[in-house]
Amino acid sequence: MKRNIYLIAGFALLLFVMSNSAFAADKIGFVNIPEIMKTSTAGQKAATEFKALAEKKSAPVKSLENELRKMKDALDKQGSMMADSARRDKEAAFQKKTRDYQLMVQDINDELQKRDKEIFEKIMPEILKAIKNIAEKEKYVAIFLVGVPNAPVAYYSKENDITSKVIDEFNKAKK
Repeated sequence: MKRNIYLIAGFALLLFVMSNSAFAADKIGFVNIPEIMKTSTAGQKAATEFKALAEKKSAPVKSLENELRKMKDALDKQGSMMADSARRDKEAAFQKKTRDYQLMVQDINDELQKRDKEIFEKIMPEILKAIKNIAEKEKYVAIFLVGVPNAPVAYYSKENDITSKVIDEFNKAKK
């Protein structure tokens, strides 16, 4: 009995949705946020700044990598000739330096992820404003964001993609 009620309710809902969509010519758009971040003027500027920061932060990591490589080579070459206590001391120093390296890399990665999130959160309200302007101007009923975490879109038609319009509007607003 319950199954029949659910089946009838589902069928009625389906008919209601189909009848409403048949009479309305609703416009739905899709916006590719990563594309905007990559090709807009503000996004390119932010990417350049982020890349410079990443290179600046990676310089100490590279020097520590070289130091670790030298220590490892020295241990491999001279380890069999060293006294046990000297070899253990060198291995302990190498392991300590390796832990320091791993902590440094983790700290830098965390800082870069935080900075990337800050950039995204700074630019996103302006992008949403451009999307809203286009939606109101062109009478869109809904615009879905593509490529944003927690807002997955499995498929969308490229003919409904308004990313280029949003980039143009966003670039105009930034000038």
